[in-house]
Amino acid sequence: MRNTFFYGVGGVLSADIAVPEHDRELAFYSKILTTGPAPLWRDDLTNNQGTPIIGLGARKPEYEALPLQWMPHFQVSDVAASAARSVELGGQELMHGKDEDGQSQWAVLVDPAGAAFGLIPVVVDESNAASHLDRIGCISWLSLVVSDVSSMCAFYEQVVGWSAASTAIEGRREMRRPDGVAAAEICAMNDDNEGIPTVWLLCLLVDDLAQSLKQVREGGGAIVGEIKGAECTVIRDPVGVTLALQASK
Repeated sequence: MRNTFFYGVGGVLSADIAVPEHDRELAFYSKILTTGPAPLWRDDLTNNQGTPIIGLGARKPEYEALPLQWMPHFQVSDVAASAARSVELGGQELMHGKDEDGQSQWAVLVDPAGAAFGLIPVVVDESNAASHLDRIGCISWLSLVVSDVSSMCAFYEQVVGWSAASTAIEGRREMRRPDGVAAAEICAMNDDNEGIPTVWLLCLLVDDLAQSLKQVREGGGAIVGEIKGAECTVIRDPVGVTLALQASK
């Protein structure tokens, strides 16, 4: 069973990015994510009818240290402990938000392979978010392509609280939450995924995949390849950010 979006340890709440050419990027994403009737996206792309999904922000000076990648936010039981463990295992801390009492509220990190991600505390479900999970614009899956699957699985097991499980595809591991549900996958680099960078790939649902891919090309983006087994098409946006699109069912 797969369910990326989840309230609890190991669940993915949302993702964000700070981009240059913000107006151009906003227009690009608005087109590729709204190729269907009644899309959920707000004009600013910051949330999905009240449910945090993605945030597309301008690249202000305070964000210059952040890599140009979509960064998923993983919920953990202790942000400070997970951030410290990440650094111990070869990761890098880029930003760390704390309250007036010095308590960790969030952190932005890069894993040893260069993929950026955020850590946030466990969020209490006070909405009907589950009813939106199969709707246009939602994060349907996360995929990370790396050269060393075993070491990267061990990293996220210790930092996020996931556990790695074998799949039917050689060189691919599902990363499962404590409740046993898969939240993401880590895949080995091979000929099938050549050209896909080592970043956390958001796979976003669209109503009409062919039309969305047409909008990608017309908007200055490019088609990179596919994630086999996940039924996602990998694209590159106009400023070079990589993500994936998947047809809704």
